[in-house]
Amino acid sequence: MQTSFPLATGSQLGYSQEQVDAFLERARSTYDGASEDGPIMTSEGVRQMAFPVKRGGYSARYVDAAMDRLEEVFYERERRARVRSEGEDAWWDETRQLLSEVRGRMQRPRGQRFRRRGIFATGYRRSQVDAFLDRVSEMFERREIALQPSDVRDVVFHPQWRGYDEDQVDALLDGVVELILATR
Repeated sequence: MQTSFPLATGSQLGYSQEQVDAFLERARSTYDGASEDGPIMTSEGVRQMAFPVKRGGYSARYVDAAMDRLEEVFYERERRARVRSEGEDAWWDETRQLLSEVRGRMQRPRGQRFRRRGIFATGYRRSQVDAFLDRVSEMFERREIALQPSDVRDVVFHPQWRGYDEDQVDALLDGVVELILATR
């Protein structure tokens, strides 16, 4: 039987083959301009896609690598379309605005960069998030992109009582990925 990706081995869980294949078919259809059913696929939609895991599924690392490439292809297509419709100056103005927002959040004091979760809730470990954002901030200050989008997408933070709000952190990380893609 031919599969799109290698399968997870042993006791490892993998991504649902049916869901991955359906998503990739929808992405291909959108890319080819033939998608009439459902919403149009975007780079953000690719970045935020999460597949259920199960035994006998596709190996996550191969699917994740393909998703990274797919996001970059869609992002570049979206960038070109926006530059054609609004002009390069407008696109760069938007990119500078995003950079300003990301920098503003990263310049807040360590431990206070994001809203904290409630007293009985867990969030991302503040020290880990702050350390990662310090690394990103240093990269921006040096004006060299040493991180790949996958480095940001794949970062893992451990849980902590009263940790940082996951949605806020994830939104900022999405902005960082977009900035990395914009400056390639």
